Amino acid sequence: MSQPVDALDATFPVAASIALDLISRDEVAAQWSSPSALPHLSIGGLACHLGRQAVRAAELLPAPTDLPTLESADSHYERAAWVTEGTPDEDEVAKGSDEADAAGGPADLRARSALALQQVTDLLTRGAAREVVPIPWQGWALRRGDFLLTRQLEIVVHTDDLAVSLGVPTPVFPAEVFDPVRDLLVRLAVRRRGQSALISVLSRSERSKDISAF
Repeated sequence: MSQPVDALDATFPVAASIALDLISRDEVAAQWSSPSALPHLSIGGLACHLGRQAVRAAELLPAPTDLPTLESADSHYERAAWVTEGTPDEDEVAKGSDEADAAGGPADLRARSALALQQVTDLLTRGAAREVVPIPWQGWALRRGDFLLTRQLEIVVHTDDLAVSLGVPTPVFPAEVFDPVRDLLVRLAVRRRGQSALISVLSRSERSKDISAF
């Protein structure tokens, strides 16, 4: 299900702004080196992963590509190897870009994320973002609406991860940001777990099942 471009052009900066507000909280700096709610990842590393979504968008939205274009954001998650590989082990996380970025500290993250949000907003406002956006680490591209939806999903999910890690309330996203992410997660969960699992969890507490989309 491909996403309308104009709608995501308007909502992605809103999502990224909410993420920036969270990673700018004093609690993030105070707990920077503490473990997060995700295995083997520090709060600083998780905050960097969250902030990177706007940074990726700023880098890739104006980039040309000749990579094959997938038909939807759903296809992106269905094909991405990490979805089925399970939780990374401690060595993988330690060697990854999240902890490497965290070495720069919270002030560096805030500055990078704020600049990226400005750049993304400018690109989308003046029509400088491309219609098809590369995802070079995967070897494919997505239409801009689908690309922005994947980044928006990352923001919504990891905002919750970071808030839980910090022990603060999870920010509430406006419906225009949250609803497309919710719908994508439901579609992915049904594809992976089946309709019955989803129905049981949403309607029958006595029949709770694992319905994780990933």
